[in-house]
Amino acid sequence: MEQRPNQPTSVAVEHALRDLQNRTLANLDGDFARLIYLASTRDYNSGRYAHDGLSFRFTEPVAEQVLAEAHREVFVSLALSPLKILVAQLEQYIRSGCASPGELLATWHELEPFRILAPEYGDPITVQLFISNIRVALAIVRASCREHQRH
Repeated sequence: MEQRPNQPTSVAVEHALRDLQNRTLANLDGDFARLIYLASTRDYNSGRYAHDGLSFRFTEPVAEQVLAEAHREVFVSLALSPLKILVAQLEQYIRSGCASPGELLATWHELEPFRILAPEYGDPITVQLFISNIRVALAIVRASCREHQRH
């Protein structure tokens, strides 16, 4: 099969994916943190992914493809995971200290920023399942936090 110009080779993509997993994603605490990180590498105006380190080490097209693939993979894994796992991942993310738990839970309940975590080409049913399950997971975690505060 002939390689098209500017089309990333599978070898370059494999190397870049390993690089992303080993240098960046492995340092994040859980799949929920990985999902948030990967979604944040996507420009909300263009839908394109960017990562200076990967682009410098490989190329922009390779970096973009790797980030998009990793984003889809983590998203689908979380979207299709049992609710118990999703709750545990959300609790792990909250414990990571990115914001106070009460503030994060209130903001996520009110503004629903998790709606932008889905990859651009996500299956609409999987995206809706994810959003629905996150709402339920948030309710469970909020109730658990309220219960801990009473004791």
